[in-house]
Amino acid sequence: MIVGIGIERLEVPRFQAADARWGERGRARLFTDSERAYAARRANGVESLAVRFAAKLAARRALGSGGLRWREIEVVRRRGSAPTLALHGAAARAARRLGVSRVALTLTHDPACCIGQVVLESDA
Repeated sequence: MIVGIGIERLEVPRFQAADARWGERGRARLFTDSERAYAARRANGVESLAVRFAAKLAARRALGSGGLRWREIEVVRRRGSAPTLALHGAAARAARRLGVSRVALTLTHDPACCIGQVVLESDA
């Protein structure tokens, strides 16, 4: 049973302008160390960060909670598998309250825009 769904579309140039303005200080506030490291290894690192930010916004909507810290929602990518979310702290507690047993995450991006979509499911 679906207990939460969220989707976010983000313009990459707009995110890039904010990223240039806030720099590493902003990145450290929004992204975990592993998310920043992943983006640093990519040729299109800003796109990778933008789509991860879109996923975090979508996850907040799916969880029904805007009061979460950005780093409590982490996009993780294990070699050979699709990206998924790791929830920490208050985000993990919100997921437990909803009875979340599975998370589906879809990411897509190009130089102009990116989309993150999150579907939360429960066994109930």
